Amino acid sequence: MTQHITGPASGSVRSADTGRTAAEERTDWWRDAVIYQVYPRSFADSDGDGMGDLPGITARLPHLRRLGVDAVWLSPFYSSPQADAGYDVADYRVVDPVFGTLADADELVRRAHALGLRVIVDIVPNHCSDRHEWFREALAQGPASALRDRFHFRPGRGPQGELPPNDWESVFGGPAWTRTTDPEGTPGDWYLHLFAPEQPDFDWEHPAVRAEFRSVLRFWLDLGVDGFRVDVAHGLIKAAGLPDVGHAEQVKLLGAAPVPYFDQDGVHEIYRDWRVLLDGYPGERVAVAEAWTPTVERSALYLRPDELHQAFNFAYLTTGWDAAALRAVIDRSLDAMNTVSAPATWVLSNHDVVRHTTRLADGDPARGLRRARAATLLMLALPGSAYLYQGEELGLPEVTDLPDEVRQDPAFFRGSGQEGTRDGCRVPLPWSGTRPPFGFGPAEDGPSWLPQPADWGRLTVEAQEGDPASTLELYRAALALRRDHPALGAGRSVQWLAAPEGVLAFRRTAADAGRAADGAGTDRAGGGAQGIVVTVNLTDGPVTVPCPGTAVLSSLKSRVPAADLAGSGSDVVLPPDSTVWWAA
Repeated sequence: MTQHITGPASGSVRSADTGRTAAEERTDWWRDAVIYQVYPRSFADSDGDGMGDLPGITARLPHLRRLGVDAVWLSPFYSSPQADAGYDVADYRVVDPVFGTLADADELVRRAHALGLRVIVDIVPNHCSDRHEWFREALAQGPASALRDRFHFRPGRGPQGELPPNDWESVFGGPAWTRTTDPEGTPGDWYLHLFAPEQPDFDWEHPAVRAEFRSVLRFWLDLGVDGFRVDVAHGLIKAAGLPDVGHAEQVKLLGAAPVPYFDQDGVHEIYRDWRVLLDGYPGERVAVAEAWTPTVERSALYLRPDELHQAFNFAYLTTGWDAAALRAVIDRSLDAMNTVSAPATWVLSNHDVVRHTTRLADGDPARGLRRARAATLLMLALPGSAYLYQGEELGLPEVTDLPDEVRQDPAFFRGSGQEGTRDGCRVPLPWSGTRPPFGFGPAEDGPSWLPQPADWGRLTVEAQEGDPASTLELYRAALALRRDHPALGAGRSVQWLAAPEGVLAFRRTAADAGRAADGAGTDRAGGGAQGIVVTVNLTDGPVTVPCPGTAVLSSLKSRVPAADLAGSGSDVVLPPDSTVWWAA
């Protein structure tokens, strides 16, 4: 049953009810937007049940407004058995009761708009839950059911059909096929699930599937959302005939080599259709692809002018702390996106990967935090759009010692495929106080669905507020400068400058960013300067470089960065694992 709210009739669009100013309705807002990912179950709990929810997010939106982001992206909050943390959707038009109601979703969107924040929601089109009405009926009706054509049901191989239809492997480990039992109790056909068995793949060659998702998109656009993050955007079309891959350990190929179930050319017809739908709504509604492809050039194909708007840059996310490697991936990303006139995107963490504070640490937490802060300033200075994952503004590390009995990542229980470590980046956020749950819920000693480390009291929003050395204040300062300086934000290129080995140096200009200078930007830059020079020392020792201008921000401290820099004459010493922005 679909929930209903009091509001506009089906098909109507509330273009006048965004609460945004004319400046905030600017053209191409997505080309330089900073978008903050909220993982709903771990952001804020309003009712004390230990699980984050939509009212909790709404109550904490002022934090995001003060942080300085442009939009919030919500991971799934739809009706779901939660076999894969909501990425197994039973009803795309219903809010799961654990997160609230459709009225709560409506209130969240309205409140975000009143604060000048846009809202992007996850859409999960590759697969649904095995509790989805279509799939349940397909099983109940047996092999003759027409509903089976909306999924990938196939007879098995072998004398008795006892073997899977092909050799495809689940991303979560094991075969990508599960055998059904027919209504009379005999073994039946197999169905495809590229992820967990509870997540059957849709067959996107079927017109009913395409029509259903056009309807789902309209439902949420009518409610007022500003766009969609498209989960597994590369997976909707499978190669004709479902051919074998030919070898095992296929998960190691994902994003590195072609496979017959990902990144097939037929997906682009779907996204051209979606783009027409999105363009029919006011306010520049957008779609962002989660597309694991073998090359950034293949990712760019999803962003041709008549397809999607952005795609996550996984090549950048997976590049290590190495100057030459980062420069190469930055250049290649910008070149690929420029061929289709799309913005590059930059991201360091999300709900599926180890937090970059830990990933870059090489076993030393202090070094990890230094590098994470430096990496953030590098990312925020690059041309295009940036994505932040909840809690990175607090410098949260990965939680690596969760006991097995609290784990919920389905990959953890399947033994192969992904490593099953995603729970460590999904631990609920610390907001205030000195002991768990650190303000995550309303009760001082209330529960949280994953346990928080006892020493996170030093990392809460409350503890970092106003501290110039804190990661929170660094993010606030960087986002304010990025928003106001005419040389930062959108753009097509960087001007690389000569630098010692292990150091990156580049210049951004207002002309490249396509933004005219204004009073706020020039004042913040210092002396009316129109450019920004960024220097990043990726070595483990100090490096002397020519001073390119006036230091305006350092990863070492969010205020008075020049006090952290030493040197003589026209030279300056960059500390190890540090980034500095200079007005020049």
